[in-house]
Amino acid sequence: MDFEHIKYDVTENTATITLNRPDAMNAITVTMLKEMLQAVKAAGNNHDVCSIVLTGEGRAFSAGLDLKELQGSDSEAGDVGYLVNDPARKLIKAIQKLKKPVIAKINGFCFTGALELALACDLIWVAEEAKLGDTHAKWGLRPTWGMSARLPQAVGLRKARELSFTADTFTGKDAEAWGLANRAVPLAELDAAVTALTDKLAANSVGSLAAYKKLYNKGGSMMVKGALKFEQDTDFDISDTAERLAEFTKK
Repeated sequence: MDFEHIKYDVTENTATITLNRPDAMNAITVTMLKEMLQAVKAAGNNHDVCSIVLTGEGRAFSAGLDLKELQGSDSEAGDVGYLVNDPARKLIKAIQKLKKPVIAKINGFCFTGALELALACDLIWVAEEAKLGDTHAKWGLRPTWGMSARLPQAVGLRKARELSFTADTFTGKDAEAWGLANRAVPLAELDAAVTALTDKLAANSVGSLAAYKKLYNKGGSMMVKGALKFEQDTDFDISDTAERLAEFTKK
């Protein structure tokens, strides 16, 4: 399969989807989201694939949404708008509905929308040196891909408030300590650690993994369903988005 903004590879029992805009720190585009959805579906339909790994090329997992995608979009009051939200939400829904485990392998910078994608995955393995953060507030944006529902589920409500209110960055070690990531290892060991994980998954019952994923997602959705609906359906008075984004585009 040929793609413009991602790479898709299948090796033995694992499909790897790599965000592939390294010159732009793998910033997320609409094209990338649509291509990732295609790749997720392809992996789900491949009977040889037991698990899917989502990672980034170069020094970043992803810097988050490419804010240049908002130019000419229907974004308003801090919401990035339907043209971006729709493919992102379809991708996240596909990741969660997939019967196979999806692992976020966070190799470097992982901010905002990229962190929302990672939180939608079943497991997170991260490089200790990686830098992560929820920077919506820095740009006058609000979450629309599940941050307000899934971040508190991962780290607790008070810690989630701190991370979102301050827009502070944190390390892979921090992510593991707070429960956001399953495991943090040195970057040089990350590939081997994830391969060891996917080998363990492949040794187990495919049916059991699918059952566990459905059960855990159902249980989790009972806690986050209302929060997701409120996040997606509520408008907020955010008036400085355009000004903040203009500062970004000058850089």
